[in-house]
Amino acid sequence: IARATAEYLNRQGGITARLTRDSDFFIPLQRRRQIARYDQKADIFVSIHADSAPNRAAHGASVFALSLKGANSATSRFAQMLAEQENKSDLIGGVVAESDDITGVLADMLVEGTLKHSLEMGQLILGEMKPVVGKLHSPRVEQAGFAVLKEPGMVSLLVETGFISNPDEEARLINPAYQRELAQAIGEGI
Repeated sequence: IARATAEYLNRQGGITARLTRDSDFFIPLQRRRQIARYDQKADIFVSIHADSAPNRAAHGASVFALSLKGANSATSRFAQMLAEQENKSDLIGGVVAESDDITGVLADMLVEGTLKHSLEMGQLILGEMKPVVGKLHSPRVEQAGFAVLKEPGMVSLLVETGFISNPDEEARLINPAYQRELAQAIGEGI
């Protein structure tokens, strides 16, 4: 589905889609983000998965964005990391950082602005996926602390395409025609 989504997006004007990997091997979550953000210079990161659950009746697709809940959440740590990184340069988003307070405020604004765009794009993807998958876990983008979504300054989403542990959904998910249809829906949302 990820390869088909990239192929669909690459046929659209003004978009260049890249994959963090081209076959089935493990890449640590942080490295996936780094490949997207720093190696590929991506503006958008979409992690596409098939879900699994002990209850074989579990079904439906989901889209997740990062959760900002909690003062000591991972998002706050990543905002701090971004601030520290940006402190090394004279310019942050066109504004000279004269104090740590300004740097922290700018980092927080970057994370929150990116999340806003992630939630908006996630809702568009859900809208396109609904007619294809039929069942959604929620009509809205869910938010959670997925490690793969914790890259500040990059729109990041995790798409769960369905449950491979559900026999009906598994049959659809391994069908190449369904994969292409779902990939197009994800691509249209993007």
